[in-house]
Amino acid sequence: MFDPKDLYTLAEDAPELHDPVLLYHFDGFVDAGGAGRLALGHLLAELEHRVVATFDVDRLLDYRSRRPIMTFDTDRWVECESPELAVHVMRDSTGTQFLVMSGPEPDREWELFTKAVGTLATRLGVSKLVTMHGIPMAVPHTRPLGLTMHASRPELINSQTSAFGRVQVPGSVAALIEFRLGAEGHDALGYAVHVPHYLSQAEYPTAAVAALEAVTRGTGLVFPMDALRDAAQRTNVEIEEQIQASAELSTAIKGLEQQYDAFAGGADRENLIAESTPMPTGDELAAQFERFLAERDDPQNP
Repeated sequence: MFDPKDLYTLAEDAPELHDPVLLYHFDGFVDAGGAGRLALGHLLAELEHRVVATFDVDRLLDYRSRRPIMTFDTDRWVECESPELAVHVMRDSTGTQFLVMSGPEPDREWELFTKAVGTLATRLGVSKLVTMHGIPMAVPHTRPLGLTMHASRPELINSQTSAFGRVQVPGSVAALIEFRLGAEGHDALGYAVHVPHYLSQAEYPTAAVAALEAVTRGTGLVFPMDALRDAAQRTNVEIEEQIQASAELSTAIKGLEQQYDAFAGGADRENLIAESTPMPTGDELAAQFERFLAERDDPQNP
């Protein structure tokens, strides 16, 4: 039997913490709009932090499926971008300490990794484990983003009901942590932000804002949000420019708005879609936005 503690190395100067919240997100699973990645990336960029634990990625990752980038210069290799899966400690805007765990989702040893996270959470005195990511939904960006909450105990989310019934979906390490550690008595919860399906492949900072605002409501942590909200505003302006320039996109978004408003107003399900409004698929909408974003990033098109 392998010891889960062998999967990570705890920093020699790891601090004594007082019931910290552990926020976590792993790259590799569904994350529409980059909601979870952008949210934790924003915190790591805005707040001072230091590493308190690192995981053994050589045991956890399949390099052949996710090859690290190496740099070749003239006649030799000069750099390798080694992946890192680590836990950082930082303070929120009020001075409260919390933890962030991020990096690539493990390819192997999921159960052992989950046990390792559990032992680490116990060692650091973690009070709650909280994850977040984005899921694509047929909703317009012009309406408030929805949110699906889930938790190891209903009380953690105020017994809020979900729009989903009983479904089977592909698993993830993030979900397994909530499931396994919740069964062991840890408090674990997650937030899935409903991202417009036509924006799911692009970076959508508005989704990250919604994720962090949900974390604040659920944990009391307060984050610096100005830079992220500014990025969200710029992105929304650019999206609106693209929509105004395309009659097809404008019509499609209007159809989604009608569908959303009918559902929000409690209309009969058969009336949710305006039959007179032709709507392209999510893939078609996404393709048009991708062309727009590519043109925006092209230095030849200032």
